Amino acid sequence: MSWTEDRVAVLEKLWGEGRTAAEIAKELGEGVTRNAVIGKAHRLKLSSRLSPIQQNTKKIKKEARPPVIRRSSKKIPIILGKQLKMEDLREKMCRWPNGDPQEEDFSFCGHDSIEGAPYCAEHAEIAYQVTSRARKLNAKDFAEDAGPPQELEIKTANA
Repeated sequence: MSWTEDRVAVLEKLWGEGRTAAEIAKELGEGVTRNAVIGKAHRLKLSSRLSPIQQNTKKIKKEARPPVIRRSSKKIPIILGKQLKMEDLREKMCRWPNGDPQEEDFSFCGHDSIEGAPYCAEHAEIAYQVTSRARKLNAKDFAEDAGPPQELEIKTANA
């Protein structure tokens, strides 16, 4: 493949229009590859331009997108508890934080925590959400001679 004056003129015209190297190579045909177009454009010192990927990110940055706010279907109650300072917390007291740690009025719940968790029952319910689908398998399904599982129950959050 040789770069004739006609091919160079087409390359310069299409490059100036902002066409991609692949589009220009297809237009020129006869064994001209995308890489050949890019190499020739650099040798001709044609103006550099952003890649299509960079152009897409610029568009995203320019467009003002509203922030995504996820709302749960049920309202989470605000339970402040005893509002204890860190130094007043003792073992088996709820460590649910209230407010911003950098603010002076920051505190912890302080109610009795449930066994095996750092929170009281109310805060544990908020902290430990059940997944939308939970599977229940019976122990007998895994016995060596039981064969494939016979009972599989799928529960959803709506059930």
